[in-house]
Amino acid sequence: MDHITTAGNAKPATKTRWYKQLYFWVLTAIVIGILVGWLAPTAGIAMEPIGTTFVNSMKMLIGPIVFLTIVGGIASVADLKKVGMTGLKALTYFQIGTICAMVFGLVAINLFRLGDGVNADASSIKTSDSAAKLIDAGQHQEWWQFLTHIIPNSIVGPFVEGDILQIIFIAVVFGIALNAMGKVGAPVLDGIQRLTGVMFKILSFIMKAAPLGAFGAMAFAVGKYGVSSLTSMGGLIALFYVTSILFIVVVLGAVMAFLKLNIFSMMRHLKEEYMLILGTSTAEPALPGLMRKLEHAGVKKETVGLVVPTGYSFNLDGAAIYLSLAALYIAQATNTDLSIGQQLGLLAVMLLTSKGAAGVAGGGFIALTATLTTIGTIPAAGIMLIFGIDKFMSECRAIVNFTGNAVATLFIAWWDRTLDADRARRVFAGEIVEPMPTEDPAHTDDVADLDEDLAEYGHHAAKHQAEANATSTTDRRPAYSETV
Repeated sequence: MDHITTAGNAKPATKTRWYKQLYFWVLTAIVIGILVGWLAPTAGIAMEPIGTTFVNSMKMLIGPIVFLTIVGGIASVADLKKVGMTGLKALTYFQIGTICAMVFGLVAINLFRLGDGVNADASSIKTSDSAAKLIDAGQHQEWWQFLTHIIPNSIVGPFVEGDILQIIFIAVVFGIALNAMGKVGAPVLDGIQRLTGVMFKILSFIMKAAPLGAFGAMAFAVGKYGVSSLTSMGGLIALFYVTSILFIVVVLGAVMAFLKLNIFSMMRHLKEEYMLILGTSTAEPALPGLMRKLEHAGVKKETVGLVVPTGYSFNLDGAAIYLSLAALYIAQATNTDLSIGQQLGLLAVMLLTSKGAAGVAGGGFIALTATLTTIGTIPAAGIMLIFGIDKFMSECRAIVNFTGNAVATLFIAWWDRTLDADRARRVFAGEIVEPMPTEDPAHTDDVADLDEDLAEYGHHAAKHQAEANATSTTDRRPAYSETV
């Protein structure tokens, strides 16, 4: 059937004034949160429930959104082989990107050797209760467990626990099965596409509280940890930040240049998501916004739905830099000499252990401990040397992870020959472009206004319900993308 789509006749989107945009209010909330945490630490610590409640409300939607997006993408394609090839390409890129990130970290810590002179005695290092649990988990973490962990023991458990890796597995299997059902599965696919619209509608409600959540999270972080913690380990924190910035500019910037795109333009386009990450210290709340913006920039829906969620578990460039820096710092601080060969062996082990802790609470420390335990030459108790400053590096890790996944998705789309580079260039430059055929015509440059993004569908749904019911069941395009 010919779909009704007159997106070109839709009312042109207009730029929202800067003082009405999400990023401005989130940034303002972050500044206020820092001041409250600094000037009134007790009050700042009391703000913790505000930040955690917002983050939890966002995490509540991530599982369903990832599931519905992947299922809808796989079930609506004609050739499942293309989906499989896209997945293989993504995993290949992820491994290469992780290796580059780890090499950056190894080179940086070998050049500056910040651990020399610490002379820490591993046998006398006291381990806190919270760190002891992570060390114990890491010591019992095998490199192959990420393979067996992918398969859940129940179909509901992953959604309850928020295990993205297992949700991806269920979604891929479900999507393939739905695709194989053909006409019989078409009504189910139509329902999934409509339910996806509902999830993004809920997201739009929650995103309005983003400034409040950022304020609570930042006030708590500064109030609890203060700025005094930065003095003793400021050198390591600074090295991590500089290394991360160089990785984004040099490595990820080179990939974007290869695609004839500008990484700074892309980052400017994603400013709302970066402010959200900066305020909450995690990249998870920014996942839905990244998916919507990449799709609007010209990446096919199925590519976005498969690559972005998978990258959140397998493409952790920031965590890779952190792991290599931290492992070598602990080795230097405990006077453990490692040859180049041993460091390369450490890198190989980290490639596996980092995947084993993907999506697990305290995953960075678990992966680090698992790595040190596997190598056996660096004392695992040495993680206490960096335990206190981990919070000050979490924002940077999340930002690098987020940026790496955005670039990875664009590259995989180019590799699949489905990237509209000209459209992406115009979108990143801030130009107003017509919505994609599978999009709703609205202010897609501001994902904070997702309720406006789907307003057209809500307004016209009743009017076109009869038409939708009369369509052929073999039509697999998303129902909520039909616009007038």
